[in-house]
Amino acid sequence: MKTSEKIYQLLSQTDDFISGEYLAEQLNLSRTSVWKSIKSLENQGIQIDSLKHKGYRMVQGDILLPKTISQGLGMPVTYTPHSQSTQLDAKQGIEAHNSAPRLYLAPSQQSAKGRLERQFFAAKNGGIYMSLHLRPNIPYADMPPYTMMVASSIVKAISRLTGIDTEIKWVNDIYLGKHKIAGILTEAITSVETGLITDVIIGVGLNFFVTDFPEAIAQKAGSLFTQKPSITRNDLIIDIWKLFLSIPVKDHVKVYKEKSLVLNKQVTFVENNQEKRATAIDLTDQGHLIVQFENGDLQTLRSGEISLSSWEN
Repeated sequence: MKTSEKIYQLLSQTDDFISGEYLAEQLNLSRTSVWKSIKSLENQGIQIDSLKHKGYRMVQGDILLPKTISQGLGMPVTYTPHSQSTQLDAKQGIEAHNSAPRLYLAPSQQSAKGRLERQFFAAKNGGIYMSLHLRPNIPYADMPPYTMMVASSIVKAISRLTGIDTEIKWVNDIYLGKHKIAGILTEAITSVETGLITDVIIGVGLNFFVTDFPEAIAQKAGSLFTQKPSITRNDLIIDIWKLFLSIPVKDHVKVYKEKSLVLNKQVTFVENNQEKRATAIDLTDQGHLIVQFENGDLQTLRSGEISLSSWEN
């Protein structure tokens, strides 16, 4: 464990000041090393009070602890301090023949992308950016609804740890009220020889404690916490993937439906360059959305994007 991580853990255990001398003695460090570690923590977004003759006190913030997460999940965690994107990190891990399952984690992303290669905002501090690599080796028809599974895991983990109620907007977004706080990107790799799905990468970007957004998305984006969080990012990351891996698929589907933001509401979508409106009435176990038009006709949406008609005004 890095020196800065050890100091973070000591500071996070109390609301009181801890002297630099005490930190140095506990960790067998020089006072200069303690000061450098404090500066390193501040550069990672940790707010620390510093008073002469009293020492240091952590006000808010956390750092990602890959070893703690790895121990909590029982799987390897690859942490990249300066990541282009965790999806790319996972793909490079596949090329390097890294073991799976494996979680790829980063404090931020320099070239984050969402569905359809769209740019995805990644905060410098306070976000969760991670990609889980699985190696299922199964036919496409047998592939579990991974996006539904991780979406249900996110809302359930948030509820369990914080009591905050979030909802799922079909197909891959998590909302708190009318603000998007998380997005999911699931990618699969198929073997040309066997036709099997050999690898799956499930990416998650979540605004955990983000206070500043670009003007272009400031009205739509939100953060799980807007004041000092009651949990750490490490807590949430561990709980999300524990739920993902342990809950039966049918229960994930049930949670996804219960937490759906769109069921029984009028939605708008575009098909063949034509805007259509219908009522979302059900979700299949594969995550397809069934909508009903005013004339009673039904249609199954397997992909694409929808918006809530009531939010357009």
